[in-house]
Order: sequence, then C-alpha cells, then structure tokens
Amino acid sequence: MPKPKRNIDAVAQETLTPPDRLSQTQSIARLKQAAGNNLYQLELPSGKTVLAELHQKFRSTIWLKRGSYVLVDTAALADRDNKIGGEIVNVVGDEKTWRKESYWPAEFASKRSAYDDESDDEGPQMPPSDDEEEG
Repeated sequence: MPKPKRNIDAVAQETLTPPDRLSQTQSIARLKQAAGNNLYQLELPSGKTVLAELHQKFRSTIWLKRGSYVLVDTAALADRDNKIGGEIVNVVGDEKTWRKESYWPAEFASKRSAYDDESDDEGPQMPPSDDEEEG
C-alpha cells in the first residue's frame, strides 16, 4: 500500500525550507553517486568523500540525482561499527532558498557542478566553412 499523500506532501514541504542553523555534526554535501540500498556517496565541502544512508522518511518518497545537495549528519550513525559515515537528514529541495543561508559552504557557492564539462565549450558549433580551412 503506498504512503498517504499527506505524508508525501509533508516530506516535500520539509525539503523546501532550510533549517535556521546547523548543529556541529551537520553539513551540506553534494551527492556523487548512488551506492544502492539507500546508501549514497557524498562529497563534503572539505573534499572528503563519505558514505551516507538516507533517512527512513525520505525512502520511496524523494529520489536523489547526482550533483544534488543534501544535509548530512555525520554523528547520527556513529554508534554503528561499519563503513557508513553519516545519515542524510534532509534534502535540498529549493536550492535557491538554501543558498541564501549563512551556513551554505563557500566551496559549493558556484552554480557549476563538479560533473559539468570543465571546458569553455559554448555548446554545439558548426563545422568550419571551406573559407576557414584554406586560411
């Protein structure tokens, strides 16, 4: 049986509004890749990669794609003795609103994603004309 629509709407609304402040163990992170079974490889602002588990309330409700941002708590799963380094406690839904917060990392200030092509390509271009090839 699917989740009630009111639960899905409540979770979606929660992702739109950023918290007022973050705790010492919370940080904004960029999603690098899905590792399967609700596990994700995240890139912290320091450049460190961490494996994090998606919180139960977001499972089968919110889907994450590579390059999106999440709020990760690195102390949430510290009592476990495994490779998981944190838990995704919130998903950045309205990125524009979240970027206005004072705790948004300067490393993620640029709109350009790490997965974008780094070249100065301006999009598709026409092949050179016959005149340009001779000159």
